[in-house]
Amino acid sequence: MKKVFVAVVAFLALCACSGDKQFEYRGLPLSLNAQAFIDSMTQRGFAVDSAAAPDSTGRVVVMKSPMEKYHLLLAQSDGAIQAVQENYKLSTNDSTRQMWQLLRDNLEKETGSWPNCPMLKDDHKVAKFEVDGGFITVTLKNTYTPTLQVLYEVKK
Repeated sequence: MKKVFVAVVAFLALCACSGDKQFEYRGLPLSLNAQAFIDSMTQRGFAVDSAAAPDSTGRVVVMKSPMEKYHLLLAQSDGAIQAVQENYKLSTNDSTRQMWQLLRDNLEKETGSWPNCPMLKDDHKVAKFEVDGGFITVTLKNTYTPTLQVLYEVKK
């Protein structure tokens, strides 16, 4: 009986380890409901900025932290997360180019995949990673005001 129990536990552990890896945003699964995600980000030092939301429907939630160089936009529909976007505030075109390259390289290591880069100019770069459960897109636009965005989109 003891051998059967050990075999069953070993089988369950093997099944648990071989499961699909969830699509995550900085360690938080995007399969969480939107309120649980917001609560988790609040524990990490972010606060909801209702004044910065693009509309009053609650479909897009803006979160900011004074300790981070970016703010978050969380797109939700009926409590399900659709996308999370980081918008970086950097001062110069050179700093955004360096940050884009660093983010791209880190995502390449993290995902273990080579990105699709439909745009690779000096001042406009896009790297799109396809992972289980979604897409991660890193976009650089160096114009009058340099912008850098990282978008986590859940596959539908």
